[in-house]
Amino acid sequence: MPIYEYRCNRCRSRVSVFQRRVGAPATVSCSRCGSNDLTRLISTFAVVRGEEAIFESMENDDSLFAGVDENDPKSMAAWARKMSSRFGEGGDAEFDEMIDRMEAGEMPDEFDGGEEECSPFDED
Repeated sequence: MPIYEYRCNRCRSRVSVFQRRVGAPATVSCSRCGSNDLTRLISTFAVVRGEEAIFESMENDDSLFAGVDENDPKSMAAWARKMSSRFGEGGDAEFDEMIDRMEAGEMPDEFDGGEEECSPFDED
């Protein structure tokens, strides 16, 4: 049961179509603009790796921090989105809100009025 992907030649959006059988004729139209002028794409596929394999591949990858400025909230937001994408997981609503605020230039320590939370692991 394949999923075929198409690109609309009118509005450039991507359309995914689920087929019950390989080779079955597909009647496809763009879900955004309704056009039938579509080009079939070569689909990507996922390789499932465990968390351990992901961490091992990241261990010696210095490029993960290339160009990251920890004093620039926009830079940190871009890095957080990159890491989220690398793990193949989208953030929850709280994560997305935090990233949106950082992209707007707000530092994380400003989110709650600048008050830092106390951790049981903090030293006195």
